Amino acid sequence: MTTPVAAPHAGNEGEIRRRALISTSSKDGVAEFARELTGRGFEIVASGGTARALRSAGIPVLGVSEVTGHPEMLDGRVKTLHPAIHGGILARRGHPEDLAALDTQGIRPIDVVAVNFYPFEAALAEGAAESDLLEEVDIGGPCLVRAAAKNWPGVVVATDPGDYPAALRALDEANPDAARRLRRQLAGRAFARTAAYEQAISGWISGESPAASTDAFPSTLRLEFDRLAELRYGENPRQAAALYSSAHETGGIPEARQLHGKALSYNNLLDVDAALRLAADLEGLDAASDGVAAVVIKHSNPAGAAIAATARDAWRAARATDPVSAFGGVVALNGEVDLPAAKSLAAVFLEIIAAPGFTPKALRRLRRKKNLRLLEIPDGSAYRGGGPRLAQVTGGLLLQDRDLFEDQAGRGIPTRRQPTAEEWEGLRFAWRVAKHVKSNAIVAARGSALLGVGAGQMSRLDSCRLAVEKAQVPLEGAVAASDAFFPFADGLEALADAGIAAVIQPGGSVRDAEVVAAADARNLAMVFTGARHFRH
Repeated sequence: MTTPVAAPHAGNEGEIRRRALISTSSKDGVAEFARELTGRGFEIVASGGTARALRSAGIPVLGVSEVTGHPEMLDGRVKTLHPAIHGGILARRGHPEDLAALDTQGIRPIDVVAVNFYPFEAALAEGAAESDLLEEVDIGGPCLVRAAAKNWPGVVVATDPGDYPAALRALDEANPDAARRLRRQLAGRAFARTAAYEQAISGWISGESPAASTDAFPSTLRLEFDRLAELRYGENPRQAAALYSSAHETGGIPEARQLHGKALSYNNLLDVDAALRLAADLEGLDAASDGVAAVVIKHSNPAGAAIAATARDAWRAARATDPVSAFGGVVALNGEVDLPAAKSLAAVFLEIIAAPGFTPKALRRLRRKKNLRLLEIPDGSAYRGGGPRLAQVTGGLLLQDRDLFEDQAGRGIPTRRQPTAEEWEGLRFAWRVAKHVKSNAIVAARGSALLGVGAGQMSRLDSCRLAVEKAQVPLEGAVAASDAFFPFADGLEALADAGIAAVIQPGGSVRDAEVVAAADARNLAMVFTGARHFRH
């Protein structure tokens, strides 16, 4: 006995209309897509919520139950799992016996499948309860997508609103080879989507996803990233590069909006990310509560940083750290760029300016610089979070927590002299900046302005000497921060000889007593943080 199905719908001249099945969790763009399909002569078949949304938009829809002859069951858990649906998708168009079988059963072919899944990943990221997560595990959707993708020569499949334009092009393309390439690409995207979806569910059920596991690091690490853009080039012009966005995190570089300038490269984005991280960290300082932080980055190291009452003053103070290195640098500010700031920024050749916003006048002024890129970063919260950090090594990955140690909790002052209030301001600022300088790192500061940086040297003594050498102003009465302990007194002595009055460092060396004695001999104040800030 055959299952009863709806009678075929005829077109204007009695022709059988092609069918498209639409079942979407996200309704973004679905009405427009269905309207385009209807205009191409398609009959739309849709499941419950999607059918209601399309009918509300004035689009004629045939319900799934009308096709299957069977009502939805189990609160919608069973609706599309039926031969009248899957037979119409899986029948091979070039196999007469498949088409004859459809005809015998009264089943119409389905030539377009547009499905996106229940939002399991979003529910997982939001910390939904187990019972709610189980309800977000889609069964029918992945089955439909896998069937359509398997039969891609005859069926166009779309798994995301972003796929709808390509799906329409695949239907309209007159060149058979080009149409075939489009269909195959869409099928590949469909299988990638089902694979990622199953991975997220598998990781949760097995307790191996960060959201499900009580372990710091899962025994199996599953990653999902979507290609967002191909970059201008990699570290060097001969290297290709691309930007990917996390499927489970929001904010950061992928959500930046480029307002002006040529395409970005791999190095550009690394520098912007470094600049935004430091600018976000400076927001937590008392002195920054009513001010603007400006950061200059060169080759992923800070070449300048300052906090001031206005964006212009912050930028000028940051540039003053090292005017030579600021040339061709990347600048980030954590406040809006106004016209006075824009005029001052435009006076220097810069690669990129990133900020949460630009006033219209500032934007017009900066757009006169054709080689300058402008990035709007509307939400800086991603840079203050505690997500893991990844690094690739040959044959594997390294995973670690972010370095979120900011204050001087548990600090000790081993020297006879205590820091003054003014020195404390500089020490807090220097300690934040040191976190963002490559080891070995030494930074000198006064108040909320960076004065000198010694970065990435193989010995701490060399970093001390370099920080002193790079300073553009006398360091008398300034302070310094060291990302790790001083193994010998010589580095501290080099700083003291230049006029440094107070130092903040982790402590913990077997020669701490020797270093403290050297500080006392020069009347330096010293703070032990008890934690280091290595950055490799």
